[in-house]
Amino acid sequence: MSKGDPIITVDKVVKRWGSFTALNEVSVSFKEGEVVCIIGPSGSGKSTLLRTINRLEEHDGGRIVVDGIELDNDTRNIDAVRAEVGMVFQSFNLFTHMTVLDNITLAPQRVRKWKRDQAEAVARQLLERVGLLAHAHKYPSQLSGGQQQRVAIARALAMQPKVMLFDEPTSALDPEMVNEVLLVMRDLAKSGMTMLVVTHEMGFAREVADRVIFFDGGRIVEEGDPEPFFARPNHPRAQAFLSQIKHAG
Repeated sequence: MSKGDPIITVDKVVKRWGSFTALNEVSVSFKEGEVVCIIGPSGSGKSTLLRTINRLEEHDGGRIVVDGIELDNDTRNIDAVRAEVGMVFQSFNLFTHMTVLDNITLAPQRVRKWKRDQAEAVARQLLERVGLLAHAHKYPSQLSGGQQQRVAIARALAMQPKVMLFDEPTSALDPEMVNEVLLVMRDLAKSGMTMLVVTHEMGFAREVADRVIFFDGGRIVEEGDPEPFFARPNHPRAQAFLSQIKHAG
């Protein structure tokens, strides 16, 4: 199925920490409405790519353009991009002193300048969508890890972003809690949201992704449709990586 036009363009992006090159002239684009799963070994650059797209990390070379806005040192451009790009992290990063409802309504009120009642109405709709409306007035410590991650997804969606970034959203969860988060993400993918997902959940990637990107050593070494990639990866590093996962399973 044909997706929309590119909403994110990454052009020869470099990111270094001292002598370590985390991203080595990475070039890739992401289309509107596309679900892309980014996989590869730890330390290969997957999460760094997401963090540069949201300007949580400043890239050292190349260009990143999000929805027509180039990420540079202009704070207005950074703020404009962050307003349109939601991010869900490994750790839930909820404000522990605030209720679930207040966690979700905070950013829309401060950034979008919504009235409290508008923000609450949207928050309640999202909590119903992720199956947590009954927990609106609880605090994060009263929720399971899976519930907290679903709140984190609802919080990101409350800003009505054009793109959602997921940085290994299930890696901090107990196995029985993983599926409840993946179910929410499957629903989100079906709705047409543009999603970039760094994940070790290969079944999810095979089922949901429009495209799979494999990172190794700070570079994209293979990308393509999920079925041929998982059945017959071309690059030796991708072959070895998937073989290890199959044997581990």
